[in-house]
Amino acid sequence: MPFARFILSVIALAMTLTVQAQVYPAKPIRLIVPYPAGGGTDFFARAVGAQLSTQLGQPVLVENRPGAATMIGAEAVAKSAPDGYTLLLGDTATFAVNTSLYKKLPYDPDKDLALVTMTGRFALLLVVNPSKLKVSSVKELVETTKQASDKIDYASPGPGSPHHLAMEMFKQRTATQFTHVPYKGSAPAVQDLLGGQIPLMFLDLAAGAPQIKARKIRALAVASDKRIAALPDLPTVSEAGVAGFEAWAWQALAVPIATPKEIVARLNAEYRKAIAVPELRQKLIDAGIDPLDSSPEDASAYARAETLKWAKVISEGKITVE
Repeated sequence: MPFARFILSVIALAMTLTVQAQVYPAKPIRLIVPYPAGGGTDFFARAVGAQLSTQLGQPVLVENRPGAATMIGAEAVAKSAPDGYTLLLGDTATFAVNTSLYKKLPYDPDKDLALVTMTGRFALLLVVNPSKLKVSSVKELVETTKQASDKIDYASPGPGSPHHLAMEMFKQRTATQFTHVPYKGSAPAVQDLLGGQIPLMFLDLAAGAPQIKARKIRALAVASDKRIAALPDLPTVSEAGVAGFEAWAWQALAVPIATPKEIVARLNAEYRKAIAVPELRQKLIDAGIDPLDSSPEDASAYARAETLKWAKVISEGKITVE
């Protein structure tokens, strides 16, 4: 009977997946990074991947699949075999923003991908070039902006980036107007900020801290929920008068949706073990990354909350990306 054969095939598949989960991993694992080599996400993947390789007894091979706001890498993982051998280190765009920014995606973050754990987040700093924008606080920035005859420009690493959306939310919360100047990555944006072509932007801690210490740029506030250890005297945006303001660039580890729960649990446990290694943890902190770990359920809940939060900002700001 066709139905009987169907049932037998389902049972056979379930038994195969169970056996695979029991011997996992039996071969190298691919860790897809949807960004070019050399950036913060790539740095994180290679540092953590090396520790996971040691723990799992199999190589964790980082594979860069940049482009299309992380969609190329996300699609590759979403369409791969759900066997635990292809992982994705995605971020805010991958799991929470792209669904609101783009009319059509080649993957569905809820139906095609399963989150394993949160992995890290980057504090965002509101910074200015002090020679071009002579303000020392968020209050002064808001007052100056409202009094300016023309809109003040601000930079971002690209449309839809956490840096871009943080400023859009700042505009909405403070009833101010700025002109967005998108760049292709953080490096050229920071270069023009330092050169005075752009006076203002939200900048992640890793890229901003050295420039702040060198007094080349001035930090007005940090977009985290509390002050950060690297800059303890810097107020949060909320403390500076924009109540409840919080914005992070964050990352999470994901696998194809049908990956066996046993493998997801193994990956979660191994990641938590890796991130607890003091030398690795300090290496990430020194690079401006706040290491995180979570259950798959908590990671999914956070992604859902972030999706709703940024969908509102995108809708109110009428932000679109072709």
